[in-house]
Amino acid sequence: MLTEAFYWDANEETRRWSRRYFERMKKMPTAIQAANYSSTLHYLRSVQAAGTDATQAVMAKMKGAKINDFFARNGSIREDGRMVHDMYLVQVKAPGESAYPWDYYKVLATIPGNDAFQPLSKSTCALVKR
Repeated sequence: MLTEAFYWDANEETRRWSRRYFERMKKMPTAIQAANYSSTLHYLRSVQAAGTDATQAVMAKMKGAKINDFFARNGSIREDGRMVHDMYLVQVKAPGESAYPWDYYKVLATIPGNDAFQPLSKSTCALVKR
């Protein structure tokens, strides 16, 4: 068992995005690849919403917008810069349990972001106003 931020086969939305990725890359995406796409898209949408690429204006938009996409559920960016979102508890399937290529995990549970990440109150980041 392990925790994962993303699994390509978690739901219809992850499968749809992952199939598009597979068409180009000929492999299913990892959590890091999905996170990079999601964070870039969130940044670009925030630039558009801010009407500028000025750092403070864009960061305010990024922190002010909830993140709910193929990668992240219930996501938000805290004042310390941590992006908090739901995570998955998964179990690696036995070889005989895999029904098709890239079918590696059973999703056992969704861990709410506030339980998956260290609370802001324990952050030692200098950005946190105390």
